[in-house]
Amino acid sequence: MNRHASSDRADLVARTATIATEVAARHANDVDRDARFPSESFAALREARLLSAAVPRGFGGQGAGMLELGNQCAALAQGCSSSGMVLAMHHIQVACIARHGSDSPYFQKYLRENLVERQELIASITSENGTFGDTRSSICAVEVDGDAMKLDKDATTVSYGAHADAQLVTCRRAADAANSDQVLVLFPKGSYTLEQTGTWDTLGMRGTCSPGARFSGHGKPEQVVPGSFADSSAETMVPYSHILWSALWTGIATDALGRAAACVRGAARRKPGSVPPNAADLARAYVDLQTMRNNWQACAMEFDAMTATDDAAARETLGSMNWALKMNQLKMACSEAAPRLCHQALQIIGILGYKNDTPFSVGRHYRDVLSAALMVSNGRIAGKSASMLLVVKEV
Repeated sequence: MNRHASSDRADLVARTATIATEVAARHANDVDRDARFPSESFAALREARLLSAAVPRGFGGQGAGMLELGNQCAALAQGCSSSGMVLAMHHIQVACIARHGSDSPYFQKYLRENLVERQELIASITSENGTFGDTRSSICAVEVDGDAMKLDKDATTVSYGAHADAQLVTCRRAADAANSDQVLVLFPKGSYTLEQTGTWDTLGMRGTCSPGARFSGHGKPEQVVPGSFADSSAETMVPYSHILWSALWTGIATDALGRAAACVRGAARRKPGSVPPNAADLARAYVDLQTMRNNWQACAMEFDAMTATDDAAARETLGSMNWALKMNQLKMACSEAAPRLCHQALQIIGILGYKNDTPFSVGRHYRDVLSAALMVSNGRIAGKSASMLLVVKEV
């Protein structure tokens, strides 16, 4: 085992929580204000060797399961929403490589050297102009000519692409392949260019720095992740996305309600022996927060139990309509609960939560979680779930 794998999984979340408090939270407001990448957070994560949390132990990583990764993302998001989102998206790409490319000598070396030794950050390019937000459809196609490979893609968003060390890109398998016959291709830094085509002046999640760009990459055929994107999407990208996103949205709501709780406690100290009138509202909000946390953690534990052994039964379950519905329902429930909880926090705190220059401010939290329902549109997800519910009899 790699000598850097000595970082114990037991303190993975604790070390991340320390970075969230001491680093991410300290820079969160100016990351948001300036729409800049949270470089301090990722320098600290890299120094603590936490970017390889999702890499299996056999390759020198921490081998963290979904529950641990989710708690890590939730902890970081309590300090800075954008930091939590970038970390979650990095873990999603790492998982796709580790779960679907680990039999390839090229990806074995990449896991050990790039992700564990050098603690590199991976971004993804799944969006494309002309597909209208459908990640399971591509217009661009990888071109293989002997020992050479190239790909061009016009992406609507490239999350933190300018700050990443590699891009994992979806495309058609070949020029004559159907739009849904896709693969994933990894491009390390130095093998691609990004020509920015838009800006990233958004309501929230401003530190994710995700403008559109034209991507142009080259390399060798070995950089194509083995198998189809249909399998890696169903078995890895979708569950990792929906569970880790739900976890970090829970983290944002947790911090917002934490500020509301601090405000209520302050009011109670000013009038000893009395219970502030908004304390009951806080109690109700924590009921919803517990429900949200239990929802994603239950799905994470179920995923971990299923994938403890790599067998056909687990892959069949992950590819089933029932599991797809569960993931859709988790994503919709948490993406809609988080803004409600931030709104409740604002109502409990009042004007001090509305102002940006107080310790009780929740404006950034509120704006950041409004992105949740748009990341893979809930309307699109509901439409897909509706079609599946016409077929599935027991959910």
